[in-house]
Amino acid sequence: MIYTLQQIIEKAASDTPNKQAFRCFNDSITYRELDNKSNRLAAYLINDGVKKGDRIGIYMNRCLETTIAVYGILKSGAAYVPIDPFAPISRVSKILNDCGVSHLVTTPLQNRRINKVLETETTVISIIGSDISFETKTVSWQFVYSHSATLPNKKNVLGSDLAFILYTSGSTGVPKGIMHTHSSALSLAKIMADTFDLTSEDIFGNPAPLHFDPSTFGYFVAPLVKATTVIVSDAHLKMPTSLAAMIVDEKISIWYSVPLMLIQLLNSGRIEKHDFRALRWIFFAGEVFVPKHLRALMQLWPETRFTNLYGPAELILCTYYNIELLPTAESNVPIGNVWADTEFKILDNRQEEVKKGEIGELAVRSATLMQGYWNNEQLTDKAFKRVKIAQGYEHIYYRTGDLVKENQDGELLFLGRNDRQIKLRGHRVELDEVEYTFLKHEDVEEVAVVVLDKEKEAQELAAVIKLQEGAETYNHQLRDFCKEHLPLYAIPTIIEVFADLPRTSSGKINRKEINNLLDQTTK
Repeated sequence: MIYTLQQIIEKAASDTPNKQAFRCFNDSITYRELDNKSNRLAAYLINDGVKKGDRIGIYMNRCLETTIAVYGILKSGAAYVPIDPFAPISRVSKILNDCGVSHLVTTPLQNRRINKVLETETTVISIIGSDISFETKTVSWQFVYSHSATLPNKKNVLGSDLAFILYTSGSTGVPKGIMHTHSSALSLAKIMADTFDLTSEDIFGNPAPLHFDPSTFGYFVAPLVKATTVIVSDAHLKMPTSLAAMIVDEKISIWYSVPLMLIQLLNSGRIEKHDFRALRWIFFAGEVFVPKHLRALMQLWPETRFTNLYGPAELILCTYYNIELLPTAESNVPIGNVWADTEFKILDNRQEEVKKGEIGELAVRSATLMQGYWNNEQLTDKAFKRVKIAQGYEHIYYRTGDLVKENQDGELLFLGRNDRQIKLRGHRVELDEVEYTFLKHEDVEEVAVVVLDKEKEAQELAAVIKLQEGAETYNHQLRDFCKEHLPLYAIPTIIEVFADLPRTSSGKINRKEINNLLDQTTK
């Protein structure tokens, strides 16, 4: 039996040692090589004083060394902390200090940024993977690989032990660390492998950066079934035509990404010129997939299965919906049903369950649930709903902050964020509803609706829009379209069209940057 994440690789190396585990560009690594090299990294870390439960940072672009870093850290008994390689230095420093990272695993490509990080006050005492010397202790990958592949003191890691911490933006501006154990991540891997009949014959496409929770799909789910994972580089992601060609050339059969990547393939990837018959299953999550785009893609790839996944990083994933019929322009694709080992409640403002068909906040209890937020008991307590079952025993649900309702078939429908409802001139306005109205327009590709962050007597709405390629629709035409579908008080005061919208590192629309964009435009 597999009880911890590092056992995934040990098992795969034993059963299929020569099978390619990961590929990136023209490089690849077998399961035997990955097991061997991750052992050598673990041996170095243990010899350098790393203890069970320590936090080790991973600060690099997607590459084969990423996989060695993940499993080497886990084998040492420590937990890995993935850091966005493009994040501002101040944010990197905050994360390192928040969880007390002592060792930072990297590659020479990050030398310049590491130097800037070390100019700040951090807890880092060792850099692993650089080819130059810094003021702090530095060793190269070649030095790491010179160590024995036999662990000097193999750690007795338990399923309840911390495996990794994912940092996301906090409401106060301070990043919050989501703690996942071996058990929570392994539970998801096993559930997905069983639910979707994933096999060793599959080739997984992994475009997610390590600090984004969908990366667990390629790093843990694929090795669990002894499949091969293709790590998609940043270079491919920036060019839809190159990405389309890579998916075909690599014969990728399983793809998981945010909808944006699929929309970019649809609009700019020239996918009609390629043969995608190897692509048997597409999973998407992170944002609502606009029905008109999803429908167009499903029509181009009629033999490919499509599944809508849902789950905040605190749960990684918790529901799924297999799409059997083409969505209509008016349809709201369900987030579907919860996994095995998962249950849910829909709660009202008093934290009491609503009747079936009524709208409320989704709360989920699952084997994939996080341990809590790092070093923040107050935030953890606020996020959890505890239901006492018996003396000394309780069920713990995570309050997602997402509004849902259950339809007649028992499927969950996502209706937006709990914090996306505002009071505007005495009227309640759902920002998600306003966005959805714009998306009904055939020329609108993406939209973000925000409350203007300005000191005024009354709040105002602003819509920032990206049009379909080649579309020539003007602001007043979009306003007239909204008048046909929305009450006047819900129509944004400002409607601006831009070539692209601000993005987070995971590809989602960065609504926090929208106000900055509007300020620069209206000055």
